[in-house]
Amino acid sequence: MLRGHRDLRVYQLAYKLAMEIFSLSKTFPKDERYSLTDQIRRSSRSVAANIAEGFRKRQYPNMLVSKLADSDAEATETQVWLDFARDCGYLPFEQYEKLTTNYEELGKMLGAMIAHPEKFAPR
Repeated sequence: MLRGHRDLRVYQLAYKLAMEIFSLSKTFPKDERYSLTDQIRRSSRSVAANIAEGFRKRQYPNMLVSKLADSDAEATETQVWLDFARDCGYLPFEQYEKLTTNYEELGKMLGAMIAHPEKFAPR
């Protein structure tokens, strides 16, 4: 039984990925602080935040779907920043692949929730 957003596997994965990105981005060059570092941290954190907001509004299916769509968009943005981090040489390929695979899984989970918001309606 779901008691809150923290019980959702999709939230747990989004939060874990955001924390991994936070940790990895500490090694990015200082001159990337206000561009790549801030952007990737912001978008990755927004994935989890939008899931939490959507879950709280789940009694309104359209609002849940809207927030989940926002979350999916932020996850996609995060993947673009990961591409930049890889291509700029700031992120080893193995870590890039692991994060990308996890974001693809996250996207599938969000897609399933968007397709069936009624499964998350309060009872």
